Order: sequence, then structure tokens, then C-alpha cells
Amino acid sequence: MSASEQLRLRAMCALENVLWGNGYTHIAGIDEAGRGALAGPVIAAAVVLPGQILIGGLNDSKRLRPAERERLFSVITYAATGVGVGRSAPDVIDQKNIRQANLLAMREAVDTLPSPPDHLLIDGIDTIDWPGEQTTVVGGDAKSLSIAAASIIAKVTRDRIMVSYDQEYPGYGFAKHKGYGTAKHLDALKTFGMCPIHRRSFRWQRPSEKT
Repeated sequence: MSASEQLRLRAMCALENVLWGNGYTHIAGIDEAGRGALAGPVIAAAVVLPGQILIGGLNDSKRLRPAERERLFSVITYAATGVGVGRSAPDVIDQKNIRQANLLAMREAVDTLPSPPDHLLIDGIDTIDWPGEQTTVVGGDAKSLSIAAASIIAKVTRDRIMVSYDQEYPGYGFAKHKGYGTAKHLDALKTFGMCPIHRRSFRWQRPSEKT
């Protein structure tokens, strides 16, 4: 690992370092994937990393190529003290709204950790319904190694789910766009209509087609 990469990773430990210095030992980073998609679940992940671990290449999942995300998924799963995953299905998103569904998935991710964390670092501005201490971090997936690790676990988990849906609902292109509102996905919606994993509460028309 290069010196510059070590410096980058150590800078992304700043939030964790403060918490470790204050006596916290099991800090869980929390992030989600799929919030803005038109189809499929929203997936949240919680990851507890051992103190001072530096995983080369670890970064916000959006900044990584798919192959690198897959590699890091395996490394994180092996190296982490704990990994938890939560899921809110499309019908929950439609019933609760995407924000509430996302918070439910995050709580489930925390609840599925092998042991309870003593502090949460959550990407975004919303805390979750959880009795322990938590800190929200805007843009946290680029500022915290724990949150970046969670972003990779959530993203890879959701991508795999959407690839499997491509087999179940052919014609929509889920394996390629993962349920997001690409031009090809919108064309498929016009041709085939919605399938069971589409979020009915989301608007999917092209801007020129809105009434």
C-alpha cells in the first residue's frame, strides 16, 4: 500500500478516532443503496471494523468500479468484526415512503449485527429508531471508513438482488441499470408496464410526458 493511500485511509478514520478516544469500541458505519431507484428494495448495511484497520482501496462505493466493489465486499466481510444487512421491499416503500423505509432497513441492519454496537455513524441527516448513541454524517461514505465499508456491502448486496430479478422479470434490463431510471428502463416501462418489484409510489415518466 502506498504512502499516499495510507494517508487517505487514515484521514477517513478521523471520526472513528474521536469515538475510539472517547472509549467506544464497536462503532458501526451505516449506509444504504437503492434509495433513488424505480424498482427493487432499498438495502442498508451496518459494518463494524476493528480499530485502526486499513483496507486498501476502501472508498465510497459510488467511486469504485463494480469489480473493485466485489473485491472489497469479500475483504470487508472477512475483516469486519460484524456485518449486518437490512431490507425494505417495494411494497414497504410504497406504504411508508422511501425515507421511512430506508430508516427501517437501517434499523434491521443494526439488529442483525452479531453483537450490539456502542455507537452508530450514519450516512445522511436522519437518525434511526435505536436506543444507543448515533451520529449522522452528511457525505459520510467519503468521510468515514466504517460508512464507506457499509456503502460497499449495501451496494453489492443490492446489485446481486437486481441481477437475480433480471432472470425473473426479463425485458426490463435490471442486470444493467439495477432498477434506476435510465432511458432504457423508462422505455421498458412504457412497453411492458410495471412488474411486481416496481415502486408504484414513484413517478417514472420522462419529463416531457408528465401531465
